Amino acid sequence: MDTRVNTWTELQEAVFTDSWSEAIRRHRSNFVFRGMPRLAHGLETSLQAGGFEAQEKHLLTSFRKYAVESAVHGDWVWNWLSLAKHHGLPTRLLDWSYSPYVAMHFATQNLRDFNDEGVIWCVDYRKTNDHLPKPLRKILEAEDANIFTTEILNRVATTLHDFDALGNDDFVVFFEPPSLDERIVNQFALFSLPSSARLSLEEFLQRREGTLRRIIIPAKLKWEVRDKLDQANITERVLFPGLDGLSRWLKRYFTTRK
Repeated sequence: MDTRVNTWTELQEAVFTDSWSEAIRRHRSNFVFRGMPRLAHGLETSLQAGGFEAQEKHLLTSFRKYAVESAVHGDWVWNWLSLAKHHGLPTRLLDWSYSPYVAMHFATQNLRDFNDEGVIWCVDYRKTNDHLPKPLRKILEAEDANIFTTEILNRVATTLHDFDALGNDDFVVFFEPPSLDERIVNQFALFSLPSSARLSLEEFLQRREGTLRRIIIPAKLKWEVRDKLDQANITERVLFPGLDGLSRWLKRYFTTRK
């Protein structure tokens, strides 16, 4: 389902739709968010975009072989996969955030895309959990959790092959990576992990009613969204701590609008 917003207020209402939980009487959304600068951008992974699906195992094995062992928090494939994704290796993972404002940032971070409509993808992880194989659902119930950690994942499968074999039907897991650095923490980040390197996450979600919606940000609204995010301190300086993030923020912040 697509929602096209026309104002900042409509955008706030759209990202917080259905956030009320009657069970706990708190506003706790079941959605995770991914912002993209162009509406044409789908949910293709870096593995799929580069045509690396057949080389997935070799890429990860080589990364583990050549990386410094101390770089990873716990010698589990899920931690290595998280680290590899974090440093740009093609993987089947996609970045998401619990924060709709982080998603808004990524939809409006590049001024060169301000003539294009942006999009925020929103996925209800409780509903995707309904389609998980029994071993994964069972361990979530035992942990009284809705999102996996790498430690919980490792108790069910210790390799990608074992993970893919957990179910006969397609499925997707959302999991929180270890706190590799401040970037992961500040972006309130988590990853989607599909049951196959070739699985189209977009098609998977579209086939399951109620799991996916898109919020479309028109080009004419992007400057206002960007300026208000800057005012709220949702910037590269915060989301990418360090001198590189600081420089990117200052370059964009002092760009003159034409």
